[in-house]
Amino acid sequence: MARKLPDTTCHMSISLDGFVAGPDQSREDPLGKRGRELHGWHIGDPRANDADKVANEWLMRPRGAYVMGRNMFGPIRGDWDEEWTGWWGPEPPYHAPVFVLTNHGHDPIQMEGGTTFHFVTEGFDAAYAAACQAAGDNGVDIAGGASTVRQALIAGVIDELTLDIAPVLLGSGERIFDGVESFGFEPAEVLHSPLTTHIRYRRVS
Repeated sequence: MARKLPDTTCHMSISLDGFVAGPDQSREDPLGKRGRELHGWHIGDPRANDADKVANEWLMRPRGAYVMGRNMFGPIRGDWDEEWTGWWGPEPPYHAPVFVLTNHGHDPIQMEGGTTFHFVTEGFDAAYAAACQAAGDNGVDIAGGASTVRQALIAGVIDELTLDIAPVLLGSGERIFDGVESFGFEPAEVLHSPLTTHIRYRRVS
């Protein structure tokens, strides 16, 4: 009997017009222009309420492994020409193996607190398979960014998708649904604050 794959989650903040990051992402502006407006609910806006606290607990719940794109890991493009260990300081919030999609190989980077970044050059399917193996029964999270989430949606591996829909129009930037032909989820829980509407979707079985 084949072993059941771990439950796979994804949690993204998104604008009303479908962008999860603004345009012109850079080292100084990793979320793109105005991208921070999507995240006030969990980065200190005083209007945040108990709904935002609950959604933040969803976001930060421990997972057995993570998959992310190289653009989320850092601003370096092309060959690795400098030392970079992520945006999060010496102890990233993951505390588990993180599999980073990249076209340029790199030795694993072990951080404080149990996070190790592994760099996968064989594509999304290989990174996801490695994350499932590493996670055991503790679940996999698709951490972002937009391209990685798109690939996960198209592959049909996400069991629970949480969207924090901010009442913001960015106009341009990074989308997650381009090329995704069907949704396949239904709302399981909805919470809201003045800053966002949190919708936790579960895959329709």
